[in-house]
Amino acid sequence: MKRIGVLTSGGDSPGMNAAVRAVVRKAIYHDVEVYGVFGGYAGLMGGNIKKLELGSVGDIIHRGGTFLYSARSEEFKTKEGQQKGIEQLNKLGIDGLVVIGGDGSYRGAKALTEQGYPCVGVPGTIDNDIPGTEFTIGFDTALNTVIDAIDKIRDTASSHERTFVVEVMGRNAGDLALWAGLAGGAETILIPEDPHDMKDIAHRLKKGHERGKKHSIIVVAEGVMNGYDFAKQLQEETDFDTRVTVLGHVQRGGTPTAFDRVLASRLGARAVELLLEGKGGRAVGMENNKMVDYDIIEALAKEHTVDLNLYKLSKELSI
Repeated sequence: MKRIGVLTSGGDSPGMNAAVRAVVRKAIYHDVEVYGVFGGYAGLMGGNIKKLELGSVGDIIHRGGTFLYSARSEEFKTKEGQQKGIEQLNKLGIDGLVVIGGDGSYRGAKALTEQGYPCVGVPGTIDNDIPGTEFTIGFDTALNTVIDAIDKIRDTASSHERTFVVEVMGRNAGDLALWAGLAGGAETILIPEDPHDMKDIAHRLKKGHERGKKHSIIVVAEGVMNGYDFAKQLQEETDFDTRVTVLGHVQRGGTPTAFDRVLASRLGARAVELLLEGKGGRAVGMENNKMVDYDIIEALAKEHTVDLNLYKLSKELSI
């Protein structure tokens, strides 16, 4: 293997640049040329591919987002679109591809793998919803962004004796809401993986109010419902003065934490090693703080699970 490509796809996440940097520098260390695909799978089909040098990834380890840019592509979901991408890679003599992204990005890599083109997936998403790894690149940074917001919201909630509903991202996974809610001391956390009982939530809030508690923080994962809809239902049950904060895309930006930079560096480098070992169709991850890799097709057949023990703990600590 003399040339490899690297692309970022789907929603951006802090640490993607650190992962690209690791891929480029690890490959060049082993005398392998690296080509960056700009604009995700859409850029791949369009041939927006450029050779990357050591200087191409200088001073990017601390930057959020992705300098390779990202885009979603409906065309690439078709076999014709996938063949276009493979043709562009073959034209430049690129022998393997590292794909950094979330669930949709992995599905693209899986499709290329099924057509015989060697790909390695690197988990980059704030949602932390990729099977086969305990943490994805960007999750820790997004988590700290949410916690910082909750801390600030608690100050004003306390000042005005209000209940605040904080809606966080995560798609159909509750990891971001759960970890942020637990770390931020939220009174209630709603995640898609566990059904909620509005009357029980209202009862717990009223009970706290009766013992003198003047404010509350409720964290709602976007996969459960819209934060405003939840607040409306809550007010009907409690008559508490309720406000809503939707954090939105601020969660996807910002300087990656040290944890995400190290995670991205380790995963990106391991992806290159797998390609050099002739192992395509794999995905890399972390389990028990150790590097692992697994079949990307098998991984996508599994369902992501949230740590319900953490969820149970959050309920016990928020009495």
